[in-house]
Amino acid sequence: MRKRNQARPLFDSRIMRRALLDALIKLDPRHQVGKPVMFVVEVGSLLTTGLFIHSLLAQGEESPGFILAVSLWLWFTVLFANFAESMAEGRGKAQADNLRSSRKDIKCKRLSRPERDAYVTIVSSSQLQKGDFVLVEAGDLIPGDGEVEVGVASVNEAAVTGESAPVIRESGGDRSSVTGGTQVLSDWLVVRITANPGEAFLDRMIAMVEGAKRQKTPNEIALDILLAGLTIIFLLATVTLLPFSLFNVEAMGQGSPVTLTVLCALLVCLIPTTIGGLLSSIGIAGMDRMIQANVIAMSGRAVEAAGDVDVLLLDKTGTITLGNRQATAFVPCGDVSASHLADAAQLASLADETPEGRSVVVLAKKQYDLRERDIHALGAKFVTFSAQTRMSGVDLDGRQIRKGSAEAMEAHVTGNGGSFPTEVREVVDNIARQGATPLVVAEGRQVLGVIRLNDIVKGGMRERFAELRQMGIRTIMITGDNPLTAAAVAAEAGVDDFLAQATPEAKLKLIREYQAGGKLVAMTGDGTNDAPALAQADVAVAMNSGTQAAKEAGNMVDLDSNPTKLIEIVEIGKQLLMTRGTLTTFSISNDVAKYFAILPAAFVGIYPQLGALNVMGLATPRSAILSAVIFNALIIVGLIPLALRGVKYRPVGAARLLRNNLLIYGLGGLVVPFVGIKAIDLILTLLHFV
Repeated sequence: MRKRNQARPLFDSRIMRRALLDALIKLDPRHQVGKPVMFVVEVGSLLTTGLFIHSLLAQGEESPGFILAVSLWLWFTVLFANFAESMAEGRGKAQADNLRSSRKDIKCKRLSRPERDAYVTIVSSSQLQKGDFVLVEAGDLIPGDGEVEVGVASVNEAAVTGESAPVIRESGGDRSSVTGGTQVLSDWLVVRITANPGEAFLDRMIAMVEGAKRQKTPNEIALDILLAGLTIIFLLATVTLLPFSLFNVEAMGQGSPVTLTVLCALLVCLIPTTIGGLLSSIGIAGMDRMIQANVIAMSGRAVEAAGDVDVLLLDKTGTITLGNRQATAFVPCGDVSASHLADAAQLASLADETPEGRSVVVLAKKQYDLRERDIHALGAKFVTFSAQTRMSGVDLDGRQIRKGSAEAMEAHVTGNGGSFPTEVREVVDNIARQGATPLVVAEGRQVLGVIRLNDIVKGGMRERFAELRQMGIRTIMITGDNPLTAAAVAAEAGVDDFLAQATPEAKLKLIREYQAGGKLVAMTGDGTNDAPALAQADVAVAMNSGTQAAKEAGNMVDLDSNPTKLIEIVEIGKQLLMTRGTLTTFSISNDVAKYFAILPAAFVGIYPQLGALNVMGLATPRSAILSAVIFNALIIVGLIPLALRGVKYRPVGAARLLRNNLLIYGLGGLVVPFVGIKAIDLILTLLHFV
């Protein structure tokens, strides 16, 4: 049974302890300067702290208690913004620690040449260099990333993938790549090391998982620029308020000017502190959700791009279908009974260990109760499938039974002096037109009939594709099958289009055509022949079980090697964008409500008429200002779980998503501050804090 990277509890005690310490370390101005909103809040915290010390030593602009309260809540705001970012990073670092624990320096057998009987030198895995050959036998750990040069073996990759079922690794083809730290369970392999120490896949995964090293995405950079712009605008506006208030007090001869403490509180409440404090944690949390899905993203940009995908290219075999064709019917020819055809087909398939061969045996059992055959007692001589003959079968008791493709069986029957019936040709053509695969069965010179093999579409795929269609994503099935078979499977699965007889050049051409039309394209692949298309795609998910070329071409690696994961990746990407959008909407709406609390309170001493804007009925100007500052800090704390967990994903269109954002988070952002600030004001008044 597959074991996924389990989602850690949202507030894991170990992660929280590390995050609290990191939150203090992040108070370093050199860290905060990269986040303009929170940098301004920290400068305001330092300024109000200085004003508090001054008020203790001399006559201050406000009472020491009021200045201290404002200063502490500003520090609280910065600390919890740092805490949110550290929590997101901590979850990634915890995963990196798990990966690090699976990396071991082990003794290994370095070979003088790529042969099992070559001269062996025992060395440490840290001494291996790219190009070295090592012998790995049953029970040994593979010392580094590499390609199988000689041999075939069963490998346990649970240490990296979480997948408990072993996989076969062999030289040549698309299953020759091995990962350091995995264990050979049977047989032996000669592996050519493909990475120098520190450059292995596991090392790269650890670096990628570390949230602190994540590069910002274009969307985050754009939002950072917007937040910086708003911060500068409000900073300039706030700075001008002090001379403006001094001038008005002097001109009118009454009232008192706005103090620096109140201006600091005003500025912090005006700038978008909510989204500014949570922006980094949202992006890092998106990477963490990828890790929980057993997907390593090479960059945050890849995760974000997944949320904007317009076109999904999905391989048919193993993604849309179960991966192996299944026997679904026996179609007899002439006077041959269906039970006789099933009997012959099962006998010919008893030693066939392919999924198709096993399905023939199972179908004969189900339909005609043909079971409990003793292969050894039969004294059968089995003929294995070969690429030259394109058929397999069995010889027993003077009977010669064969099954294979229509062309191969026609050549076999006519070569033995028999004839290939027109009726069988019609059945074969009809099955092929319906998108299935025909296998002809013959005994001696007589054709008995046809086995129908079908690609079995995975359950729920049609519904998943319908959801993607609702989101405006076009799905395209990629297959090497002929157009008839491809069309039949595509219709059953419910994809929007298909590319049959797909070559590497055809895949690359298709991706470029969509990108030229302004579309973002996602693709999954595992073979060297997929590498060009993966390199071209905007979101390229390589299978961990695939070739090194595919993994290097992709910008994500699926540790489970599950091609259907591409759909989940798109959903995680959309969830990231939805979370950022909802919190931005809430933050902007939130600020509007805070204006009604703090602006009248700041200037009511100069313009008593502004008291009419005190729609919340706040007790005093000081209470209004302090309540707004406290609420501004607490709302960041309240939204940390949402930033880390993300908004629940629903497959809806952009228009409906915008409407939901405005109704839920826009309206909520207006209402919640009115309720929260008023509640805090009542508590402060009851406790006589102001």
